[in-house]
Amino acid sequence: MGWYAEWIRRRGHARWFAAFGSKVAPRVDRVLYRLSGGRLVATGPAVFPTLLLTTVGRKSGQNRTVPLLYVRDGDNLLVAGSNWGQKEEPAWARNLSGNPRARVQIGSARREYVARVATDEEKTGLWPKLDEMWPAYDTYRKRSGRDIKVFVLEPASPPAT
Repeated sequence: MGWYAEWIRRRGHARWFAAFGSKVAPRVDRVLYRLSGGRLVATGPAVFPTLLLTTVGRKSGQNRTVPLLYVRDGDNLLVAGSNWGQKEEPAWARNLSGNPRARVQIGSARREYVARVATDEEKTGLWPKLDEMWPAYDTYRKRSGRDIKVFVLEPASPPAT
């Protein structure tokens, strides 16, 4: 991992970083990610695995897209409803709980997934993978004071050829 990625990883634990991230990064990331095919995000070059998750709003019925860090687990993708360590669950997690179908964009590739919440037993094995990629998840779990859901995104269909 390069110096820049390590610099970002260290900042991830800071409250100011989470405040910036929760307010500014999602809006900027959506635009930069789409324009650059996933190569750029608000912090600069995308040095951590990032995807765009599109869910259907449980109240509005409208498509809602959010950038998220993720970890590959075989064919599945893992995402954490950390909400930057805030006390409340993120809207996208509530949307997935209401309708588990989602569209994921990684780079320029798009695919349909079905989400499920990892069981407590599964989370025991999944958190170390997520923490290795983004160590601030441990800080977010402590800061939030809640049981953060880990979602397993399972492919809804075979990849397009």
